[in-house]
Amino acid sequence: MSRKIKLQLNRVEGDLEIELEVTDGIVTNAWCIGTMYRGFEQILIGRTAMDALAITPRICGICSTAHLYASVLAIESIAKVTPPANAIRVRNICLLSEEIQSDCRQSFLMFTPDLCHLHYQNQLDYARIVELFEDLKGEIYQGAIIHSRAIIEIVAIFGGQWPHSSYMVPGGVTSLPDQRKVLNALSQVKKYIQWFEQQVLATSLQEWLNLSTLEQLDRYAENTDSAMALLHRFCRSLSLDQVGDGANLLMSYGSIINPEEPDQHYRQAGVLDLSAGQSPQSQSKSASLPYLQPQSQTQALDPSLIQEDIAFSWFHDDSAQARHPAQGLTQPKYDPDSDKYTWAKAPRYDGRVVQTGAVAQLAVAGDALILDLLTKLGSTTWVRQFARIHRQASSLLHLAEHLESLLQNIDAPTMVPCPLEDGDGVGMIEAARGSLGHWMSVREGKITNFQVITPTSWNASPRDSDQQPGHIEQSLVGLSIPDPDDPLEVGHVVRSHDPCLVCTVHLLDGGQKHRFGA
Repeated sequence: MSRKIKLQLNRVEGDLEIELEVTDGIVTNAWCIGTMYRGFEQILIGRTAMDALAITPRICGICSTAHLYASVLAIESIAKVTPPANAIRVRNICLLSEEIQSDCRQSFLMFTPDLCHLHYQNQLDYARIVELFEDLKGEIYQGAIIHSRAIIEIVAIFGGQWPHSSYMVPGGVTSLPDQRKVLNALSQVKKYIQWFEQQVLATSLQEWLNLSTLEQLDRYAENTDSAMALLHRFCRSLSLDQVGDGANLLMSYGSIINPEEPDQHYRQAGVLDLSAGQSPQSQSKSASLPYLQPQSQTQALDPSLIQEDIAFSWFHDDSAQARHPAQGLTQPKYDPDSDKYTWAKAPRYDGRVVQTGAVAQLAVAGDALILDLLTKLGSTTWVRQFARIHRQASSLLHLAEHLESLLQNIDAPTMVPCPLEDGDGVGMIEAARGSLGHWMSVREGKITNFQVITPTSWNASPRDSDQQPGHIEQSLVGLSIPDPDDPLEVGHVVRSHDPCLVCTVHLLDGGQKHRFGA
């Protein structure tokens, strides 16, 4: 017996519509649907390059720092200007703070409340799961609200406000760091670390980062009474480590620019093919601040291989070919009678579907534990979600190190001249949800083309001209749904991607749909 169901999920950024074909309780086909055109690319055409610094942060209220960073990098790439080390430190500090708050909120406010569903009430550890993660009432839920709010205050300390700050400018930052600001920010980081170590991990960040295999993680989970141990046991008992696998090509644009060597990242850029037949292994692991080295299986990122396909998107292009974003077009053409079904485009890397996000970023960077989980479990729902919690440990160390370094170099410059020139530029950065790119063309001082590819554009993309489903669409196929009227399993898989349809499209409710995830 086959039927189609439509779902609208909350507890994601922006409403998300999923259409499923279910046969005998198994998902046999899936479609990710965005149903309202947004058009930031059109808003920017004809404006000065500097206008992008005020407009693009408003693409999203969660990752506005990342959008600002990408736009600034695009302008600097045109001018061929590198900001001073202290400016990079301030930028990284704010980006890391935004990433940590996003990872925290997504994990403990968006994903874990589903585990409290009455469907699981007979599971071992269910009562404790509810105590910690119940919506609005759980101990970790409430702690996440308090501490994610505190960590994001760091952006306001250096940028004056959050979200939608505009303190990054071509050539540096407008904020002058002083000892008071840095010490205030360090205080917030130390409070977050204390909560994360005591309430989430029940061990120190350094001890946590010493875990490098699934077997070590399992032993930790069996012998530790912590929120993280409980989550690992519970999610594995629900087989969330065995479902939701999608695209096997993982991509990262590189994260945390090295202030002293700006062409290097602490977490490198690259692509990692999990289907290549070779098990990834970590080559190095620092016992202190992780500076992860390239893996032999990780290929260098080639931005020229990025293209956007609109075969199933409500856009118009006289050319039938996919376009590189530097030559991209965003020309809306709504046609409900065609086989097109979304306002989201379909980005591809060398023609392939890509997965991006925390698990991809850490895998490409060579995180030993993530690589071992991918080798033994695949890029499944729990591995993907686990990576988002796990990433906070190393990010907190990077954040503290950057603040200490800024304090030691407090009087160093934060700005160099950056002439605004005509040309073509690109800013590529890792936002909290994954790889974010801004492609900009400027002629006679005005923006003539601007294209944005967000992480959710990659993950929640539609089919392309080769009929390849997008990554989330692939991850849902094969999923067992015992009760199509209460498809809890879909929520686990989709929310593990931390989708942001706010960045990708806006959604219009155009008919009767099953709302899921109150």
